[in-house]
Amino acid sequence: MFLKILSHPVFVNLNFHMPMIVDLRHPLIMLSGENGSGKSTLLHSIFHALKGERLQNYSYRLETRDVAIKEVRLFDAEQHNPRNQLHLFKDEPQMLEFLHVASHGQIMLSLFTESFPKLPDGTVLLLDEPEMALSQSNQRRVLKMLMELVDQKNMRIVTATHSPVLLESPHTYVIDLDQAVNRNVLPSDLPVPGQSTIN
Repeated sequence: MFLKILSHPVFVNLNFHMPMIVDLRHPLIMLSGENGSGKSTLLHSIFHALKGERLQNYSYRLETRDVAIKEVRLFDAEQHNPRNQLHLFKDEPQMLEFLHVASHGQIMLSLFTESFPKLPDGTVLLLDEPEMALSQSNQRRVLKMLMELVDQKNMRIVTATHSPVLLESPHTYVIDLDQAVNRNVLPSDLPVPGQSTIN
């Protein structure tokens, strides 16, 4: 499965040449890159393409071949935090109590143990920084659960992440937006990466 992005206002501003070819054949993909490199933008672009939606100034061609896409779900750890959507659980007192007393990390883990496994087999699950608020040991648990969703539920998962645990696993295919071959060379007058003026 390949996504060819023919035009996109954000990626043009980030100095990516068009067309931008995204290889989506692997069932467990990690999008990596610096803050502002376009990970979330690419994740949302994949979502709109898989849903067949047309957006202004975003032109693409999706090649799915023999891949049957039944359902597509996008989860953004910032936008879709259940704690920010308590009205959805007004008829579930136990869940409401849990959301009031649990930590952010515990709530995130509950999505992997309770919500995501209930999605239909074959779902394409797009995750934006699911490791937020999770310890390294829980990030390893999440990696195991992602692998189980792929193996047991035939899901395809694409994750935008900064987590070394997820990025360095031999089970994941990494698309590094900082090393994209179709990206322009950065200007040489940029400051040294990591340089700080704070004394």
